[in-house]
Amino acid sequence: MAKVEQCTSCGVRLVEKGFTRFPCPACDTELGRCTKCRQQSNPYTCPKCGFVGP
Repeated sequence: MAKVEQCTSCGVRLVEKGFTRFPCPACDTELGRCTKCRQQSNPYTCPKCGFVGP
């Protein structure tokens, strides 16, 4: 699985403390979330299967 380098929600680079990478619940594609989007519960969409999560 390739390491995602940008937040799946906003596109910011995943370099700050508090970001996370995790597999898509539907297709196991790696997704990433920055601290800000995690704290604000911004929605994300898997680019491979279209799964939408909080």
